[in-house]
Amino acid sequence: MKKTKQKILDQARRLFNDLGYSQVTIRMIAAELSMSSGNLNYHFRKREDILEALYFEMVEVFDRRIQVLEDQKLSLELMRSDVQSSMVRMVDYRFFWTDLYFILKSNQKIKAHFEEAKQARMDGYYFTFDSLISQKIIKPASFPKEYAFLMERMIDYSNTWIYSSVLYENEKRMGELIEKASFQLLTMLYPFLTDSGREEFRRLYPAFLAK
Repeated sequence: MKKTKQKILDQARRLFNDLGYSQVTIRMIAAELSMSSGNLNYHFRKREDILEALYFEMVEVFDRRIQVLEDQKLSLELMRSDVQSSMVRMVDYRFFWTDLYFILKSNQKIKAHFEEAKQARMDGYYFTFDSLISQKIIKPASFPKEYAFLMERMIDYSNTWIYSSVLYENEKRMGELIEKASFQLLTMLYPFLTDSGREEFRRLYPAFLAK
């Protein structure tokens, strides 16, 4: 039964990614799997159940990464690695991000978790920034909410970078596009880096910072 449910989720994700969540029906998913709608309904009663299962499948990785922050040695290199891993995950579930407004407006269960996850991300950023300040990689804040505003900007970009990418026409360039998007995100940190922090940043992105 678990294998069948996973096959349904995998096929639904492919269709949602290709056509958009709002354009895909239970019948279309069943047809792609050569099963009856009734058989599919045995596993998922409605399309929203599939959506929720895919959402929580996607965010399991994000949630777990935040939970282990305190067990890691934080650095700009780790930030880049985590950002790029998250972006790859977003590409795999891109239907959610391209239909973000509609999904959050129409599904309260997902919206509630999404809002909780945003606060967890803010907490993760606070922890990371405190660690980087103590390591003299970034400078202390020059006014009380300076880093809170920066975190908000970074989260907003993280949620929307995929809109402006040309990924859909350039699947083979995924690695290059994610490298560029992660650079654009982390350059928001650049004005706040110490001299040693800027040296580390330049080592991470030599191609973008070459003269």
